[in-house]
Amino acid sequence: MSDDGTDRAAAALAASGIEHTITRHGRVGSLEEAAAARGVQPSDIIKTLVVRRAQDDYLFVLVPGGREISWPKLRALLGVNRMSMPDAATAKAVTGYERGTITPFGSLTAWPVVADATVLGRVISIGAGGHGVAATARADDVVTALGAEVADVTDPA
Repeated sequence: MSDDGTDRAAAALAASGIEHTITRHGRVGSLEEAAAARGVQPSDIIKTLVVRRAQDDYLFVLVPGGREISWPKLRALLGVNRMSMPDAATAKAVTGYERGTITPFGSLTAWPVVADATVLGRVISIGAGGHGVAATARADDVVTALGAEVADVTDPA
């Protein structure tokens, strides 16, 4: 197994049964560079963000490129007053992935997933466990495979 998580993510993607393609393009400096390297639009790049809901209670939020989490919308959806983003070391400890490579596929713990409603109905590119490694798949398949809750939880960046 590689030490960057790409094998774990690839195995989880394969096990999910969804049709996908893995792209390896190395590190990029911007959303636009990543989109060009993956052959998708910047809005089709999906960031997987780790959010702490409570002590030892995390979730993944799938956020399309050019958008950001709306904390009021996410708090209302989850029925909590406070949430935070863990530091890089904590995010790695609870997912097994470095920040910038995080994906729900193959995470050390199968945390709940919330996908922003704008994700649906298109082909997306989601991180696959290593820097510059991504999986391209139909968003609806990804949401189904992850059992994600779909809701309006972002605003334009």
